[in-house]
Amino acid sequence: MSLQDKYASVVSAAQSAGLSDLSVQEQDGVLYITGKASNSASKDAVWNALGAIDSSYTATDINIDVQVSGLEAGTSLTVATEDSNLNIRQAPSTEAAVVGKAAKGEVVTLVEQSSDDWWKIKTKDGEEGYAYSRYLKA
Repeated sequence: MSLQDKYASVVSAAQSAGLSDLSVQEQDGVLYITGKASNSASKDAVWNALGAIDSSYTATDINIDVQVSGLEAGTSLTVATEDSNLNIRQAPSTEAAVVGKAAKGEVVTLVEQSSDDWWKIKTKDGEEGYAYSRYLKA
């Protein structure tokens, strides 16, 4: 079974979400899905499709890079973790020190979209740092 067959529902979700610049490529045993979403709901649709297949999001044979385009600095974002708090880190890396936490449902402010995966945010208490963008909704 090819990876495109294995993850057909994720590819379909990306197509249905209307991602611009959508690219689906298989290389070296990994399926890469990239594109730009016009809103966080479209991005979530792709991730939810993967979650239906791999609820722990630990698959190493798929790489999803969907960026929500055009969010302005100062945009209010809601923390969308499943159960736990969202770590806010000193630098855009899971290896970086945790400098704060934001609770599920908490509203934070976008400082900048540093990369596709990491956004710099600020909490209502003034804590500032990087959080994984997958857990932030506009």
